[in-house]
Amino acid sequence: MSEETTSAAPSGDLTLYTTSWCPFCRRLTAQLDDRGIGYTEIDVDADAEAAAFVESVNGGDRVVPTVLYSDGTTATNPFATQVRDKLAELAGA
Repeated sequence: MSEETTSAAPSGDLTLYTTSWCPFCRRLTAQLDDRGIGYTEIDVDADAEAAAFVESVNGGDRVVPTVLYSDGTTATNPFATQVRDKLAELAGA
């Protein structure tokens, strides 16, 4: 897992870059759904710009799931608890 900073943060609290075939993506989205954590999901196989962004924050590799937070930081293949903790931090909790 890695965390990097970028200025490419879209509006919203949480953006997930995923693919339809990735078991880690399915696990993370299911866990976030179970916890009631909202997100915007973008399939990097269907969006070349999203794929380029993921590659730019993962050393040239298209690693999913990649999470983009509202502060511009990213996390690669995080656990749902790490996402929850980061969102709480961003909310000032």
